[in-house]
Amino acid sequence: ISLATLHTRGLPTDFHLPAQPHTELPTYPFQHKHYWLEPPAPVGDLNASGLDTADHPLLGALVELPDEQGVLMTAQLSLKSHPWLADHAVSGTVLVPGAALVEMAVQAGDQVGAGNVDELVIETPLVVPPEGAVRLQVTAGAVDTLGRRPVTVHSRAQDAEGWTRHATGFLTETGTGTGTGTGTGTGHGTDDPAPADLTTWPPKNAEELPVADFYDLRYVAGYEYGSVFQGLRKVWRRGQELFAELALAPETAADAAAFALHPALLDSALHTAAFADQQRSAAERTLLPFAWNGVQVHATGATALRVRLAPAGADAISLQAADATGTPVVSVGNLTFRAVDPAALAQGGDGTRDSLFRLEWQEVRAPENTTGDDWPVLDLTDRTDADIRELTGHVLTAVQTHLATEPDDTRLVVLTQDARHDPAQAAVHG
Repeated sequence: ISLATLHTRGLPTDFHLPAQPHTELPTYPFQHKHYWLEPPAPVGDLNASGLDTADHPLLGALVELPDEQGVLMTAQLSLKSHPWLADHAVSGTVLVPGAALVEMAVQAGDQVGAGNVDELVIETPLVVPPEGAVRLQVTAGAVDTLGRRPVTVHSRAQDAEGWTRHATGFLTETGTGTGTGTGTGTGHGTDDPAPADLTTWPPKNAEELPVADFYDLRYVAGYEYGSVFQGLRKVWRRGQELFAELALAPETAADAAAFALHPALLDSALHTAAFADQQRSAAERTLLPFAWNGVQVHATGATALRVRLAPAGADAISLQAADATGTPVVSVGNLTFRAVDPAALAQGGDGTRDSLFRLEWQEVRAPENTTGDDWPVLDLTDRTDADIRELTGHVLTAVQTHLATEPDDTRLVVLTQDARHDPAQAAVHG
């Protein structure tokens, strides 16, 4: 209505519009909020299709595998169905965080009584497309001879023909852990570290580090974390140890009870590693979680954490976290990071394929009885100082015979003696 119309109608014209509240512009485009309701994706009758409801934010349905004595869990992810994933991007490419893949493995393991992640190697980062969705399959298989269950995570885009395997590993029952690994980690094994006492807080004799501009600096480095994944509140250093205080954003904390451990909280705990000296020297590299070993969730539904990180090798850490009372929530025996190519991520490729991998030996806990039918033994401990060609030829023939005549799941144990100093034993060991 114009001022002339107000005057004609005898209405007052000496009014003032209310002042607009002062607002600050976001420092980058991933700080945003939606003020409209997003309609939930329609869900059909899963029971009528022979499926059970998974009742988990990341996993929609599950089905038991009778022959494999395992479970298959399925889901469909997109930025429309899971908008909070947009807050986890690397150089403009939205990635499902490694912590979310761990959460999926834990959920699959819980269905079969094996909720500990003995090992989970992320072979290919899982990219969430700007449009459309990706289908997921998480499988926990039958128990192997070491008492573990294999676990895998696959995805397929809507317009893709085949499936891509993103993660593979092993699950164990709660309270157990084989400490095995497959040679992809750092060689420190997965034995549980001694529990840290996080009841005294802040940690004694620790230097507090500034964190005010931490996420702005991470954005410049290519890690584009939105508000959901900006959980770091305080950080302390004590020698080589790092301590951190974390909390979920209020709008995210309401969903924490639906997870074993909300991926945004565990991912934020990993941000603490950026304060380590080795990470400072690697500032020009883009590092992502690669190999998880010895992951145990001790309590579910946490919304805040006290965290302790310690170095566990080159680009590797161990992690222990507790709630605000110091009660353990999650522990990670060993987590190795790997450098990725941001350009490969943008193309949907395997960002770790061109990484500099290395081969290392990890101890394998053998059964007490290694002479049974399931564990044939080739004992070379009495063949020290043997001829190199003769001994390696003997072992090669034995291995070829084993592969040709024994079932695929039968392991051959080769026992060597003093392989670090004896040339023939070293050749066999290699």
